[in-house]
Amino acid sequence: QVQLVESGGGLVQAGGSLRVSCTASGRTISTLAMAWFRQVPGKERESVAAISRTGSTTLYADSVKGRFTISRDNAKNTVYLQMNSLKPEDTAVYYCAARLSTGASVNPRLYNYWGQGTQVTVSS
Repeated sequence: QVQLVESGGGLVQAGGSLRVSCTASGRTISTLAMAWFRQVPGKERESVAAISRTGSTTLYADSVKGRFTISRDNAKNTVYLQMNSLKPEDTAVYYCAARLSTGASVNPRLYNYWGQGTQVTVSS
């Protein structure tokens, strides 16, 4: 069983930056592909970024390309999402997810494990 714990969310002004982290336990993330999703009340969960098991492949939603960066530190069993030039529309609960596979994917149905989420609020 894999447990994922997100941290680093908070309140930031538009144009600012924030880094959220996801630390795993129960399994080394070097065996997992990882991703970040986000959700606002009343809307479906949407993909933000994904990274392959080796880190060689990253995928981004069009809405965050050029502003967000997903990375992983297998030695720390942690995945990061660096968010720059934040906009009010980035406000959401951000979830970390992991899947027992090699490739990056933006399909939430393919992920086996999920964290509890961390709130990110961007004020205008």
